[in-house]
This record gives sequence, C-alpha cells and structure tokens, in this order.
Amino acid sequence: MLRRTGWLGLWALSASLALPALAASPLLESVKQNPQIARNLCGELRGLNAKGVSATSPQAVALVASRQGLNSTDAEILTTYVVGLHCPDVR
Repeated sequence: MLRRTGWLGLWALSASLALPALAASPLLESVKQNPQIARNLCGELRGLNAKGVSATSPQAVALVASRQGLNSTDAEILTTYVVGLHCPDVR
C-alpha cells in the first residue's frame, strides 16, 4: 500500500507541475490573434536567410527581441513558434 501511495503522490506532483505548461502563453496567443505579426516576422526572417543568417542565430534572436520588446528567451520561443506554423521555409 505504501508503494502505491508513493507512486500516486509522485504522479500527482508531476501532473501539477505540468499544468502551467498546458496554459496558453500570452505571447503565443497574441500571434494567434494577430497573424500579421507572424507574417511580418516571417518576412524579416526570410530577409535574414537571404543574407545567410539562420533564424535561430543570436543575431536573429536579438533582432526579434528588440523589435518585439522581448527578452532573448521569449524571442527564441516566438521565432520557433512562428517559423513552425507560418513559415516552415525559413531556416
């Protein structure tokens, strides 16, 4: 019985830790609500690609961060999300 309780507690703890990850991010929701943001970002990233700069490079992340008013982590998340859903041709 103790073993079952231990696993149940561990499962409950891991489920509660996963809940914030399931919540919608305001950053990503803003792009869902305004697809023009994604189109503009895709255009900027394509321009960088034309110059040989990867969308995941520090230079690209810094550009997105400065234009969107984000920190580098959020800019990287936004870039990955937008590229995956709106401009998979961007590298």
